[in-house]
Amino acid sequence: MIETPYLLFLGDVPDQLAAKTAQGVVHWRPEACAGQLRLPGCKADLGLPELSIDAGAKAGVRTFLVGVANAGGVLPPHWVANIVEAIEAGMDVASGLHVRLGDVPEIADAARRKGARLHDVRHPTRTFATGKGTKRAGKRILAVGTDCSCGKMYTTLALEREMRERGMQADFRATGQTGILITGEGVSIDAVVADFISGAVEWLCPANDPDHWDLVEGQGSLFHPSFAGVSLGLLHGAQPDLLVLCHEPTRTHMRGLPHQKLPGLKECLERNLEAARLTNPDVQALGVSINTAALNEAAARDYMAEVEQQLGLPTVDAFRTGVARLVDALS
Repeated sequence: MIETPYLLFLGDVPDQLAAKTAQGVVHWRPEACAGQLRLPGCKADLGLPELSIDAGAKAGVRTFLVGVANAGGVLPPHWVANIVEAIEAGMDVASGLHVRLGDVPEIADAARRKGARLHDVRHPTRTFATGKGTKRAGKRILAVGTDCSCGKMYTTLALEREMRERGMQADFRATGQTGILITGEGVSIDAVVADFISGAVEWLCPANDPDHWDLVEGQGSLFHPSFAGVSLGLLHGAQPDLLVLCHEPTRTHMRGLPHQKLPGLKECLERNLEAARLTNPDVQALGVSINTAALNEAAARDYMAEVEQQLGLPTVDAFRTGVARLVDALS
């Protein structure tokens, strides 16, 4: 478990998009964010108080969070001094970069001397068994998508919030680095060896009370040639009772693959249900979550109405309309 509060480090990233990991943490767990630290030239701003490492330590910050996502997941050499300074000030460090913090000698040495924990959330710290597909108690909802980055994490977090506000037992299960940094725990599924993906997901959402819901963050898409393997492992390991289909309507091709067409919504949903039946023959579709950020209000409303009529399922935008109608459909 990653301890809070966080001091979010943005380095000198060139734009707001590069700080999307930190932005997600601020949006979903604002109470865990004490402030931000930016280097000269940083073009991102989380709207948090500017906090030095020394001031953060005095304010009780427990973890120095490297909240950026850059090309290749590299750690720029000139950031190392800031990380070492945070460790010297008594903080743990968490990072979603591909580079392991402990592989940087200065950081590893400082952590050993100070007894600091280094959280490389992109890299699992345990091994997993292969998936077994054995029926287990509890209920699970998995977000699936027509493409990558179309609202699966946001939708499952929104479901958790709505269900908890209604007094329901519900837990978001993080499967990516941003989700792990938001919740403080989880498994970055894209870093698990392929044979063990479904087993890792079984471990992540084990047997639970009969009325408890796990909201499992989806990854990739069955229709994306680069990431379909991870998506399939999630479908089998989550053993979902219900699927929520996520979609971004303005895309003309799969993300990063201009030659690859997006699937139709009905086709995508049917294929996901078919794959999920391997470990839960009774799986059903709960609804559809559309990311309408690129549409105006009227166009968004019209598109969601069209999808709802086409699929016969409650259709929402987790940000614009909330997910109350999806939770209503559970009863």
